[in-house]
Amino acid sequence: MDQGGATPVFSARAETDGDHVRVVVSGEVDMATADTMLQTVLREPAGRVTLDLLAVTFFDSAAIHAVAQLSRRYPDALTVLPSRQVRRVLEISGLADQAWVAPA
Repeated sequence: MDQGGATPVFSARAETDGDHVRVVVSGEVDMATADTMLQTVLREPAGRVTLDLLAVTFFDSAAIHAVAQLSRRYPDALTVLPSRQVRRVLEISGLADQAWVAPA
């Protein structure tokens, strides 16, 4: 049913600064877009990664899986900046206390 609202738009863009890559993600991260988010991070060689999810409005299990993959790939070099919605999903999934999740 069309509710008259704008369709949420997904985007993921990388910004590099030396060995640091910051990937800014907006919109819905779900099974259709989670791999794009993951590949955007992995496309750039990086020693440190910041995943900026402050503009993410929806985050599902595929998105959680992608972030878990990144946490294994960058065990001491990943920082996730979660939106309120993402933080809630991470809390429900038991991941909000991981070292890679930036404090609120």
